[in-house]
Amino acid sequence: MMFKIGDYVRFIDEKREGYVTSEIDEHTVGVTDTDGFEIPVSTGNLTYVHGHFSNAETSNNAMPTQQVDEKFVEDGIYLAVAEDAKASVVAHFTLLNQTSYQLLFSLKTEKGGIYKGEFAGVIQPKGIVQVYTANLGDLDNWPNFTFQALYFTTSNKKPKTPLQVEKRFKSKDFSGAKNQITEINKFGWLVRLDEPALVVDAQKLKESFFTPKEERPKIAKPANEVDLHIERLRDDHQFLSQSEILEVQLAKFQGALDAAIVHQMPSIVFIHGVGNGTLRHHIHQKISKHPQVRTFMDARKEKFGYGATEVVFKV
Repeated sequence: MMFKIGDYVRFIDEKREGYVTSEIDEHTVGVTDTDGFEIPVSTGNLTYVHGHFSNAETSNNAMPTQQVDEKFVEDGIYLAVAEDAKASVVAHFTLLNQTSYQLLFSLKTEKGGIYKGEFAGVIQPKGIVQVYTANLGDLDNWPNFTFQALYFTTSNKKPKTPLQVEKRFKSKDFSGAKNQITEINKFGWLVRLDEPALVVDAQKLKESFFTPKEERPKIAKPANEVDLHIERLRDDHQFLSQSEILEVQLAKFQGALDAAIVHQMPSIVFIHGVGNGTLRHHIHQKISKHPQVRTFMDARKEKFGYGATEVVFKV
């Protein structure tokens, strides 16, 4: 067939132009006009429009080389997909070479086991060129694309591994909002072809599966009798206010109580002294509502009088 999808054609027998957007059979193609309607037309009734070329004929029409940045750019090969200004159903594929390399670029399609060369040409650094045209409304029937590129530069650079990207476009690729693509002065979708490969550190991945469980901090088992007199707890007690002393004593009490429960001790004695009864009151207030405490009582009156409390835990 002499006409290909993407060719801009004119009807011989009437004043109508449009893009070839489908191949119906060997002698018939679908042409979408500026109103967006696809019309079946015999290839014998079509001719190319002067100034428009098929995909294959644009291979050597890359835009003039632009000045390359002083800093050598290694990466940045994009495919811009934008709708045609005259027919929104027509999508043009434009290659954007933002690298400092000269690219020997080719595009091949495959559908139903049949391969077709669509484009081959040299794309200059910072250059752009249209490489393909498709019917955006027929996206589900698009072929598989294989993009290939060889990198060339006269600069002192180590040879770069050739690029090969196989792509099957899906509806989700064009579901997002279109963005302004400065290089072609159109709104469309931008697909990066030389996306860096995700590098997986096998060792770190392995370690993540076999990370040993963190050991819980060990809590020392408290003595059966815990003396809460401040002189037993702080050497600088004489410099502490009454509220600070009480805070230190209650902290020691709470820590010992929790440790006794962790170690499943049957009971523990807190020596708080008689004094004004403030520390004793706070201790009794806390243990009277504690879910792990079975009962509490004055401990060994013959030894401590009313200056100690024994706490008995639930079994």
